[in-house]
Amino acid sequence: MHRGKGMKFVGDSRVPAERKPNIPKDYSEYPGKTEAFWPNFLLKEWMVGAVFLIGYLCLTIAHPSPLERVADPTDTGYLPLPDWYFLFLYQLLKYTYASGPYNIIGAFIIPGLAFGALMLAPFIDRGPKRRPTQRPFATGFMLLSIASIIFLTWESVVAVDWEAKEAMGKIVEEAEIDTSSDGFVVYEENGCINCHGDNLAGGSAAPSLVGTGLTAEEVADIAKNGVGKMPPGMYKGNDEDLAKLSEFISTLEAK
Repeated sequence: MHRGKGMKFVGDSRVPAERKPNIPKDYSEYPGKTEAFWPNFLLKEWMVGAVFLIGYLCLTIAHPSPLERVADPTDTGYLPLPDWYFLFLYQLLKYTYASGPYNIIGAFIIPGLAFGALMLAPFIDRGPKRRPTQRPFATGFMLLSIASIIFLTWESVVAVDWEAKEAMGKIVEEAEIDTSSDGFVVYEENGCINCHGDNLAGGSAAPSLVGTGLTAEEVADIAKNGVGKMPPGMYKGNDEDLAKLSEFISTLEAK
């Protein structure tokens, strides 16, 4: 080969005159270290995915979703809550600076700034170092985010009476209500329907009156003297109507 053939002299370095594309070698040149994507690698992915899918199906069968009763827009005592992974945003809306007239701050501005900063973090911290201690901005922001989410979630959880919340959404058995009966007319005229509902299934303010197992005399005593959260003197009618109401409630049975 002649001296300098196919080369260009740049100072004391030799640079190839023709640049060839940097194409990686075929996987067949590395026997035992690589494999074909189809079907070898993809088959492994499918097998792992199938195992996880079967696991999730078993969990859903063993622990069904905690469903609640049908939503009642007239039930002002019901406490709606988002799923647990949104509780920190729900808690944020309770503070004065992020609720009421400033609701847009808690609903859009603060979450938007936080998630926007997470998206911009890779572009702001572009250093080659990977250790968390050598990336103060990314590490500090991530720790602050995690601490904020844990704190807000905890504050939201401890502020809820979970037993009362479970009772609010509890699915109760319904009964066939004869709305033309004298007992239901008394029930409606005395305002019992405001707390126990038109289907007597109750709600957050009062328990269900379906299948109580109480006798007519026990129902009459509760109507007069009250029980639990129900104060005495709620019934304002006469004894004749009270007998009709008590008999009506004591005979209610679930379907």
